[in-house]
Amino acid sequence: MVELLYVSAIIVAIAFLILVIFVSKTLRSVQGTLDQVAGTLGSIEKQMQGITSETEQILHKTNVLMDDIQDKSQQLNTVVTAVKDVGTSIQGFNHSVSRLSNNVAQQLDHNQDKVSQVVQWSNVAMELVDKWNERKKKNQINKV
Repeated sequence: MVELLYVSAIIVAIAFLILVIFVSKTLRSVQGTLDQVAGTLGSIEKQMQGITSETEQILHKTNVLMDDIQDKSQQLNTVVTAVKDVGTSIQGFNHSVSRLSNNVAQQLDHNQDKVSQVVQWSNVAMELVDKWNERKKKNQINKV
């Protein structure tokens, strides 16, 4: 029985040795995988640092661009206000011209008889001047 105990102890020792060998191989395999993961993470960390610096530059440029856009927007608001004021002025001028033309038209309608008399008298006066000039020419020709 003692021999059986020794044989059992040897079997347990061999099984334990085999277990240690397989656990050792597994741990070495896991160690290789972990080394690769560590290398990959180091590479990713470097890439992330590059991405972070580029993102900071883009953010800075975006902020500068936003400030520029805001300044130009305020300037454009000033131009729009000026154009609106010009439009209001032109509208007021058009309204004044319209009132003036309506007033003139009303005065012409009201004084149409007087205007036509003035036109007739001016035609008569122009005819008299023409006849006077003709007589003058005739008298000058006759004198020569």
